[in-house]
Amino acid sequence: MSGPLYVPVLPAKPHALAAYQHLDPAVQSAVTPLWNLPPRPGLPPDALRVQIRRDAHAVSRRQRHHPAWLDAPFADAGQLTALSSVLAELGGLGPLRPVTGPDRPASHQAASLAQARTSGNGLGIRVAVPREWDGAAAFAVRGLLAQADPAVETDLLLDLGAVLADRAEAAKEALRALDALMPLTAWRTAAVLSGAFPEVTADKLEHGLRAEPRRDWHTWRELSDSDRGYVSWLSYGDYGIQPVRALAREASAGRGGPPWGTLRYTTEESFVLAKVLARGEDRTTVNRAAARQLTELPGFRGAGAGAGESWLRDCRDGRGASGTGNATVWLRVGNVQHMSYVVRCLCA
Repeated sequence: MSGPLYVPVLPAKPHALAAYQHLDPAVQSAVTPLWNLPPRPGLPPDALRVQIRRDAHAVSRRQRHHPAWLDAPFADAGQLTALSSVLAELGGLGPLRPVTGPDRPASHQAASLAQARTSGNGLGIRVAVPREWDGAAAFAVRGLLAQADPAVETDLLLDLGAVLADRAEAAKEALRALDALMPLTAWRTAAVLSGAFPEVTADKLEHGLRAEPRRDWHTWRELSDSDRGYVSWLSYGDYGIQPVRALAREASAGRGGPPWGTLRYTTEESFVLAKVLARGEDRTTVNRAAARQLTELPGFRGAGAGAGESWLRDCRDGRGASGTGNATVWLRVGNVQHMSYVVRCLCA
């Protein structure tokens, strides 16, 4: 069994697609994303098919030379019909791997199994462990594996979901799940995914920088210190610099939004947050000051560390024509610096 170094869980939205594209080539080659199609409720079937096809093709263009997983975890009955037709096209869209799970509808599983058979790229099985491990899930995974073509390589994507202050036992729950799931088959990849980025409100950012612990990284380190023989084969995954619940947000039409936003920076132990303004006459002054605070952190890695750090420097100094950003830019920059730093840490 072998697997990627780093598996970020990312929404198939412009900011995340741009972040992946802006990674240095050496970093990008170490990153195998789990792309998630956003919910699109209420669209008529033809319009839904167009949107899903657009999302899938946007992912494919970025993944032309590197494999990745493509999931539709929020697909309802209407989306599943559209997804099935799009999945049938994906064989020619590069090394994309379909994803299903033991808790998905039978139609979702069938479409993913069929596409995995046709494409030959393999199949991701995403097993959710949002709280305590439920041993019955192992039986469901065994049943799903029994339906898969024996020639199809399978990937275990163990998803712990949000790992915040109320989940001190997350690493232990992951080990219980892995103890049950690892023996079921010769997994091509086994990745453990979790997210610790907090929900952010304006009032939390009123007084300068705010640091929140990287509990997902702490969980991984605890997991890595266990004595299980399979631990050395595991791949690390997280949800980047957004809360886990952000994946379930509908695709935006690009209008409106709050008058404030967040610049994010990842250090060894923390996510550091700074409030910025999306509009108003003080926008430029406030945003440049926020960038300055981040670049003055003891853990700031310098403008040469990547496109995320160089953007913060340029924002701070008023360089170039990029200005002080908007919500899409802040998310893109945050993910670029975060993914680059995670790869560096995993390679150390």
